[in-house]
Amino acid sequence: MGKLIGRRRAASDHFEPDEDVDPKAQRNLRGHLEHIDYTAYAANKKLLTAAIGALDGERVQKLAVAAALARTRWVVAALTIAEDGATPTREQIAGLTHLRSTYDELASAYDGLRRMVERGYIGYAPGAD
Repeated sequence: MGKLIGRRRAASDHFEPDEDVDPKAQRNLRGHLEHIDYTAYAANKKLLTAAIGALDGERVQKLAVAAALARTRWVVAALTIAEDGATPTREQIAGLTHLRSTYDELASAYDGLRRMVERGYIGYAPGAD
């Protein structure tokens, strides 16, 4: 059902009719899939809007800054550990792992928030600059 890209198959986001199924059955299936997609959209919009509330530039900026700060702490810690040229200790690696995980989670939350706005699940007002 997906298109071949390089050596991997990419999943399609669109309905692709099966030539072996009659057109009426294809239209029915398409209608069912659109209903499923709308149901998921409506649920996401309702729940996310209720949980997140008004989203503005200031709130998004705070999340972006938190992710950037976490990345900075992670990289600075790694550079500090590497400066003496010794093999890092278990504790140092555990600390780096925690810092990287913190960054990864905040960056994923930022990306997820951006997708929520892109898909129309939550509204966004940039606010005054």
